[in-house]
Amino acid sequence: MFSKSTLSLIELPNHFIELRFDRKNESVNKFDQRCLTELKEACHELTQNSAVKGLVVTSAKPTFVVGADITEFGELFSHPPEKIEQEFLTINREVFNALEDLPFPTVAAINGIALGGGLEVALACDFRVMSESAKIGLPETSLGIIPGFGGTVRLARVIGPESAISWITTGLQNNASKALAIGAVDTIASNDLLKPAIEFLENANSGALAWRDVRAKKQSPYDLSASELNTLFDNAAKFVQTKFSGHYPAPMAAVNSMRKSILLDRTEAIKVEARYFAQMAKTETSKQLINVFLGDQQVMKHAKNLAKTETKIEQAGVIGAGIMGGGIAYQSAYTGTPIVMKDIQQNGIDLGISEATKLLDGLETKGKITADKKQHVLDKITRTLNYQEINAVDIVVEAVVENPKVKHAVLPEVESQVKETAIVASNTSTISIDYLAQPLARPENFLGMHFFNPVHKMPLVEVIRGTQTSESAVAKTVGYALAMKKKPVVVKDCPGFLVNRVLFPYLGAFMQMVHEGVDFIQIDKAMESFGWPMGPAYLCDVIGMDTTVHAANVLADGFPDRMKYDFTTAAERLLKNECLGQKNGHGFYHYEKDERGKITKQHKQEIKTLLSSITESEKNVDEKTIAERLMVVFCLEAVRCLEENIVERPVDLDMAMIYGLGFPQFRGGPIRYIETLGISEFVALADKFSEFGNMYKVTDTLREMANDGSKHFYQ
Repeated sequence: MFSKSTLSLIELPNHFIELRFDRKNESVNKFDQRCLTELKEACHELTQNSAVKGLVVTSAKPTFVVGADITEFGELFSHPPEKIEQEFLTINREVFNALEDLPFPTVAAINGIALGGGLEVALACDFRVMSESAKIGLPETSLGIIPGFGGTVRLARVIGPESAISWITTGLQNNASKALAIGAVDTIASNDLLKPAIEFLENANSGALAWRDVRAKKQSPYDLSASELNTLFDNAAKFVQTKFSGHYPAPMAAVNSMRKSILLDRTEAIKVEARYFAQMAKTETSKQLINVFLGDQQVMKHAKNLAKTETKIEQAGVIGAGIMGGGIAYQSAYTGTPIVMKDIQQNGIDLGISEATKLLDGLETKGKITADKKQHVLDKITRTLNYQEINAVDIVVEAVVENPKVKHAVLPEVESQVKETAIVASNTSTISIDYLAQPLARPENFLGMHFFNPVHKMPLVEVIRGTQTSESAVAKTVGYALAMKKKPVVVKDCPGFLVNRVLFPYLGAFMQMVHEGVDFIQIDKAMESFGWPMGPAYLCDVIGMDTTVHAANVLADGFPDRMKYDFTTAAERLLKNECLGQKNGHGFYHYEKDERGKITKQHKQEIKTLLSSITESEKNVDEKTIAERLMVVFCLEAVRCLEENIVERPVDLDMAMIYGLGFPQFRGGPIRYIETLGISEFVALADKFSEFGNMYKVTDTLREMANDGSKHFYQ
């Protein structure tokens, strides 16, 4: 009847038609210019056929439609806002409105994932059938924009403006039961979605369903009084301002768009949405969030291509239980790879399994897993005090104490117990992989696999390649990290590897400023205002003062010219006074549990008194200068890692900092941040702080780039 490269029209019995999204030679359906054009043509074809009595919109893929093709945004968003606005008005008028205005009832059969444009095309239909396992949502605000295919208009009228505000500003994915309860879909089905969808069409044609009334409601002003409108949207604005601050303007734009359009008809309401969409498309925040989205895809594609070259890890092991070992065991077992957890003491095993059980209990309490699933995961964790169970594993992760002598003793012992082809990986955060490989017989099978704590939450895994590490070992380890639902980034061996090497000059600059007399609370506030999830003092408390000092010493030994200090740091003084941070409730801040069991952070004057002995006279520095001093050293070290090929590409470095440290996503990563400032401007800023030591010294290559007028690290 009608067949194109992204969709087709298929005749069904009783004059019904199936519009099937099925993008040729690709794994998912998405809205790009080609698909939008073909959907427009399909709607025109349907309008011309007077015999049609109903339409079912389906997908031949495991997912419905994943959304718009983000790769096309770069070109589109380069235009003036007026052109962007007109483009989206045209798309809405000629495509989504045309679908909604077809002269017969329509049903969307949603399988898998329907996000962004995928949900918006379903909202343009009169009814929606959703599979039990499907998820829907409008995540555009996570890209710094708002829905642009009528999502703010239709969703607000389908589920009500209050619920629509929540869905759109948070950008969360919603499961079938929640979608049904809130009225976003009309029914849930198990597997065969076509049958219930056709029943909707039959009932609509018989008059049992008033489909024209349903459609009219989506196209009409919402029934809301002026006072109700003001109360609802004033509260929404307060919520958004508190949750997202000024760094992420899109959620507030979505609220304002709905506020101004909710009492308008569809034609005028979509004009409001298009105007706000165009405004957000031109923001620096949107640019960087889209860069992050695309960067994530690049990193994951690179990792998957690497993993394809080697066989899959079928059985894993972890040496050293405890919190970290238990976290690794949990993550491996939960994502499907059986794992043996070995320790030399039963209390270590008990602690490790307790950690895994606690995490599973939390999922069970939230209704995310059943008791059977929980037990199934625990059954995948074999616990042992000897090596007998280890000899069959494909990879074993050493997670003992971060002590070179201990690891030098443990690693050869582990290697002697596993099969010759097995990979031995160290979960070290700082110790040289080449150093740890010295006593090993098969260094080609040895590398670093650095997990970040807490393992179940932190997405990054650094796969650290030693001088003798084989490509096969790297590829298999990357594959194992992917199987664990982690984001692996391959880096070369050096003190601190990538993430800690870049982080600790930043923490060193913080320690230097505290030594100069700057209030650490003011520094924390400045960096949180910059966009970090926590300031450096709070971060040290979370890491633990003992770990912070240990890592700082490793980096100082590796890079004494810029990371060794001639003063006692605040972290060293706190550690000497047994202030470990959150580990024992005392650090830069004081930690207590409130009545709900949540850890609260407080400041006590006695800490400032303690630190006064190692600081100079009180010094006032504005927030802008604080942020500049700390970010310059952070970014300079990132540049050095690129120049030394510690990491292959700028995108790997930027995404590693976002994955591993929570670098502010709206700034795109340290390399994107330099590009935003301008390379010559960044060099001038670093030169301004040169009096504070070599950590502010610009590399020769970076200075050449500035002198040559270079604008980009990214090619």
